[in-house]
Amino acid sequence: MLLTIDDLRRASRRRLPRAVFDFIDGGAEDEVTLRRNRQAFERIALVPRVLVDVREVDLATTVLGQRMAAPLLLAPTGLCGMATSRGEIPAARAAVAAGLTFTASCMSSVTLEDIAREAPGQHWFQLYVWRDRGITRDLVERAAAAGYRTLVVTVDTPVLGQRERDARNGATVPPRITWRNALDTLRRPGWLLTMARGPRIEFANVSVERPGGPGPFALSPYVNSLFDATLTWSDLDWLRGLWTGPLVVKGVLSPRDATLAAEHGADAVIVSNHGGRQLDGAQATIDALPAVVEAAGDRLEVLLDGGVRRGADVARALALGARACLVGRPYLYGLAVGGEAGVARAIGILTGELRRTLALMGCVGVGELGPDSVVRSA
Repeated sequence: MLLTIDDLRRASRRRLPRAVFDFIDGGAEDEVTLRRNRQAFERIALVPRVLVDVREVDLATTVLGQRMAAPLLLAPTGLCGMATSRGEIPAARAAVAAGLTFTASCMSSVTLEDIAREAPGQHWFQLYVWRDRGITRDLVERAAAAGYRTLVVTVDTPVLGQRERDARNGATVPPRITWRNALDTLRRPGWLLTMARGPRIEFANVSVERPGGPGPFALSPYVNSLFDATLTWSDLDWLRGLWTGPLVVKGVLSPRDATLAAEHGADAVIVSNHGGRQLDGAQATIDALPAVVEAAGDRLEVLLDGGVRRGADVARALALGARACLVGRPYLYGLAVGGEAGVARAIGILTGELRRTLALMGCVGVGELGPDSVVRSA
């Protein structure tokens, strides 16, 4: 019975080869940040009010002027096609059906144009600023032409974090069956059949000539070859000049960086530590949130990403000033288990829990949550 996101996680672990599950589930180095994101939520206690008529609870909100059925967005996650064939399409369709927003990654396994055409909606597009600024400009222009509403610039990746599960598994794109992983992979016939029926997994938005032709290549070295360690705030100015829609900076933990984001033309920031996949030992996002909200003031909307596994986690984040939350792993677990229906199940779990949490807290809408709705416990 799939009652919780943890249930989906366990089910996806049974369905996926170990290397693929670890690619989705893992973090950097000792995974301290990954664990800290969850542990920090547990230290925030909810403060309910009573004797309130909560027969009708409204989850609807707006983010950057865009109406959403709940304060929840699907975060950008690279290579959804590792979970199921052409995974970005069913994930985007599930988001649209639920009245939510899908954020397409520039590292997707399906082109941004295919996502927009096959799962039309008010999607957002996530961008890394590559060393090759020509490729970066092209991606921005393609996103605008395809009708993406908001540009999300990820800024916490000057180099790729050391994701040791992937390194130990010898992760490649596309996944490669070797003598080390053959038995484990062959024990997942459902996944194998799904992948065999679909197209080759690749970074569909980025065409790069690689030595040795189109064969499998190691994930970490390839991605590291694209990232630019010289990225500065002036590059955000450059992007602001290219993109006329809402601009969001993802990867902010410091209040000072929130202030700089506003000064350089951002409309919102996402408090994120990349789901624990970059700097190990970083501050938990829910712990960083209040100071970033204070620094942002009324100049920026603030969203939170990282560690959300329950609807009550969303309530905690909203109470501390977030406009909405992004989730990545929760919907990827669902995608692996059941494609579009699995993503819909993950969304339904989180929104159902959020609705119940609000009712038990005596809130008839998400706008009623505030600092007096929570207290930090020892």
